[in-house]
Amino acid sequence: MLGNRRKDLLRHLLEEKTGLTVEELSQRVSISRNAIRQHLAGLEKDGLVTAGATRPTGGRPEQLYVLTDAGREFFPRQYSWFAQLVVDSIRDELGPEGLRKRLTALGTAVARRLRAQHPDAKTRREKVAALAELMQQMGYHARAESASGTRLEARNCVFHDLARTNPEICQFDLALLSTFTDSRVDHEECMAKGGNVCRFRFAPRR
Repeated sequence: MLGNRRKDLLRHLLEEKTGLTVEELSQRVSISRNAIRQHLAGLEKDGLVTAGATRPTGGRPEQLYVLTDAGREFFPRQYSWFAQLVVDSIRDELGPEGLRKRLTALGTAVARRLRAQHPDAKTRREKVAALAELMQQMGYHARAESASGTRLEARNCVFHDLARTNPEICQFDLALLSTFTDSRVDHEECMAKGGNVCRFRFAPRR
């Protein structure tokens, strides 16, 4: 959690895409330059701010500080309304079954690209472990069940709100998981349907 002062610094840097100097930040938030440097050091350590270009002054160049990609992502971005528009548009055009097929095709295509990044994963256990790591990076908070290697749990559905009102959305995940692991996937528990987790079991294709 960031303090209010550091949040203020991030907001000012968001407004000035080319960056701000220590002196400019000091003036904007009304604290000393030494305090600004301390806050910037903390934000740099957290990966939210970095040193950018220098600004010519006729004397010693001034160092500008800018937001990193992670710093920009600190500010909420609401994509859900746009995703709902896309889903509604596809359903209106192709119908519910057409929407499921389109989501299956998308999940399959994404899985093939991701699978190419893990050519060393040969067994089902290795594929599930690699998939859990990728899903963790995508925000699913996923982990493979170590005992059998045939189950995977996700404690955060990145499409949760969308999936609650559009159950077809789960087809994307199922196609991704199935294609990546070359397995049949049983969706044993689903958060969009009131479950505590999304739990998937992997088995040989019939």
